[in-house]
Amino acid sequence: MRVLFSSTAGAGHFGPMAPFVRSCLRTGHDVLVTGPDALASTAEATGAAFRRVDDPPADAVAAAYEILATLPHDEANAFMCGEIFGRLRPRAALPRLAETIADWGPDVVVRESAEFAAAVAAELHDVPHARIAIGLGVMEERFVRYAAESVDGLRRASGLPPDPDATRLHESPYLTLFPAGLEDPTVPDPPRTRRFRDAAWASPGERAGRPFVYATFGSVTGVLSDAAPVYPEALAAVAGLDADVLLTVGHGLDPATLGEPPPNVRVERWVDQNTVLGHAAAVMCHGGGGSTLGALAAGAPLVVAPLFAEDQHLNARRVAEAGAGVHTTPDAASLRAALDTVLTTPAYRTRARQLAGELARVPTTDEAFR
Repeated sequence: MRVLFSSTAGAGHFGPMAPFVRSCLRTGHDVLVTGPDALASTAEATGAAFRRVDDPPADAVAAAYEILATLPHDEANAFMCGEIFGRLRPRAALPRLAETIADWGPDVVVRESAEFAAAVAAELHDVPHARIAIGLGVMEERFVRYAAESVDGLRRASGLPPDPDATRLHESPYLTLFPAGLEDPTVPDPPRTRRFRDAAWASPGERAGRPFVYATFGSVTGVLSDAAPVYPEALAAVAGLDADVLLTVGHGLDPATLGEPPPNVRVERWVDQNTVLGHAAAVMCHGGGGSTLGALAAGAPLVVAPLFAEDQHLNARRVAEAGAGVHTTPDAASLRAALDTVLTTPAYRTRARQLAGELARVPTTDEAFR
């Protein structure tokens, strides 16, 4: 089978897609990843071939982000989904993406939730398409609702029938790594939902002796001026904690800029989290999908301090509501209080292990395209 994957460039967008890409390669499918230039190295690291699509004009993106910065939280989310993900990016990507589908001839097109050009391009060439969740079902519902008008405009401009209610988007198969137990019970699953797990996730391990805490705030936080202050706050939070702590800061931040860490803390740019999560008594993070799901698969309770993206806030809220961790703010006092609570309250680990068991029972991504 030929499988074409289409993504935007952000780590939080391609990250949930990567296990499916690797599984397709491992199980013998022909795979091609499409996306903007900034995605190339990340996509190629999976072993897949890559073809670029166009980015929107830089001045148009800059103007959109200037507007975004002036909007209240909820309006900013709607604008981001409708204008940037729903209009600017897919209009720029569609021509090359449609050419690639015509030229390469995939049997199925798979997009991440915020990449809408692939849905239009696949329909133009009568190729079935599916979507991979980059967040919880509530996030997917918002993406589709906010982008519906813009995507419908792109459909009409491309000669496709109108779809003002985004019925075509809603009805496409929906593949997700998020367990049902973490979903918002008030939000129905998208139609044709199928749940999977990443075979690379760590399983719960035995924990003996001094507790170990893994702290990570994603791969890009270190280069974001508004978010990077979380690192000194995190170091202050864990100083003197009766636990060994590993803090990763990503490749964009030099650990030396943080000064000498507390004696119980080791700071690294990056580690393969699946090699350490099985030993963690707790995970402190910003609520990105990769760290949240990796921790839960390993049965580790969470301290979640969301920083910027909306999915981080939604994940943090649901982790707390599900009883698998604490939702807090990224200052030292709050982080320390949340860590103390999670490490001394067995119910959080019990609930995290229950979610780990749920994840262990769903098929791996190797089963997705068989």
